[in-house]
Amino acid sequence: MAATDAQTGGSPSPARLAPIAVKDRIFTLDMLRGWAILGILAVNAMAFAWPIAIEMDPSLAPPWPHDHANILGEWAKDVFFQDKFRSLFSMLFGVSIFLIGGTRFDEARGPLLLRRLLWLGLFGLIHGFALWFGDILLHYAYTGLLVMLVRSWSSRALIWTGVSLNLVFGLLSAVTALMTGLLPGAGQQQGGNPFGTTQDQLMQIIQAYQSGWPGALIENFKSAVILQLVSLTLVPVTAGLMILGMGLFKAGFLSGRSPTWIYVLLLLIGGANLAAFAWYDWQFYAAPHGAPDPTKGMAGVLGSFAPLITLAYVSLLILMTRFGLKIITGVFAPVGRMAFTNYLTQTLIMTTLFYMPWGPHWFGTIEPGRLWLVIGAVWLAQLIWSPLWLSVFTMGPFEWLWRCLTYWRWVPLRKTADA
Repeated sequence: MAATDAQTGGSPSPARLAPIAVKDRIFTLDMLRGWAILGILAVNAMAFAWPIAIEMDPSLAPPWPHDHANILGEWAKDVFFQDKFRSLFSMLFGVSIFLIGGTRFDEARGPLLLRRLLWLGLFGLIHGFALWFGDILLHYAYTGLLVMLVRSWSSRALIWTGVSLNLVFGLLSAVTALMTGLLPGAGQQQGGNPFGTTQDQLMQIIQAYQSGWPGALIENFKSAVILQLVSLTLVPVTAGLMILGMGLFKAGFLSGRSPTWIYVLLLLIGGANLAAFAWYDWQFYAAPHGAPDPTKGMAGVLGSFAPLITLAYVSLLILMTRFGLKIITGVFAPVGRMAFTNYLTQTLIMTTLFYMPWGPHWFGTIEPGRLWLVIGAVWLAQLIWSPLWLSVFTMGPFEWLWRCLTYWRWVPLRKTADA
């Protein structure tokens, strides 16, 4: 099996450097990847539908009612999705670096991994600057070029390094949130606004997006430039998550081979964090906009350790799979096998709805409460179309294109009898 070669660190012959067959895939990774790609949309939806400055500037009053539906919509996104699914996808990307590249000294797989990351960077440039500024592919590509250098480390070294990097970032974020919450007059939203947007400029941005091309393209390009610069500061965080994911896979955790008690323990720890965060965050969001933080920064402190909740999600899904509920967790696997395609089609669907010239131009009109209806519809579509596509083809269309470019040869797409 191709996955086994990578796991054992063996160096396969060039003849064996073929795409992983369907029968060789690791179910747990596909399932977790599908869960991650669906959850990412719940966070990204706001950035498709509204100027990103709304979530980054405490002085900007959101142009929607502060009613129960919108409070609940924002709270649910923040508590259950924000940073949790990006963390999971980053961990899984670290796993893919190891599975594709093998050990650092693998002379056959190393160049293959390098080409894969370089092509991903090109996809990210096109995606981010031509379609949607919130692209993460370019960030993953150049961060992956660093992480690939440590893929031969032991699981213990990888896990300790990944945990250390995430712990440093979590503590810094927690201290910042706590100090911000204790400052007199600290507003409801945490953080600063690198966009420097005023209320009038906010409305101008909304109008520009609603006008379609070229207004939306110009605004998207400006936001993409800023976000890519900001993303450079997040390299240590993302690299830490990728390294942690690689270590957890080598240790057997992400493939579902760890002892049951480890999953139960992480589920309890992450679940406790989630419950406390949910309680404090509700007070945070329910407070009038611009009012002092009623939690004195505790919501931000608990939210700084999102990877704990991520690992609780992973543990729950693996335990469900292990104890007879694979019929439920299995619905995410086809979505995960087409994660690249589903990520990009989320962009195509959402940009069509919100600001593409051929769409209805919903940008700046769908409030957070109602936005969940759009998210749910896209989830349903991808849960249905992924297994239908894979009943005929071995991989998603964008996976196929990426793989052809990586291997620099035509890769069969349609299923054969032994696929």
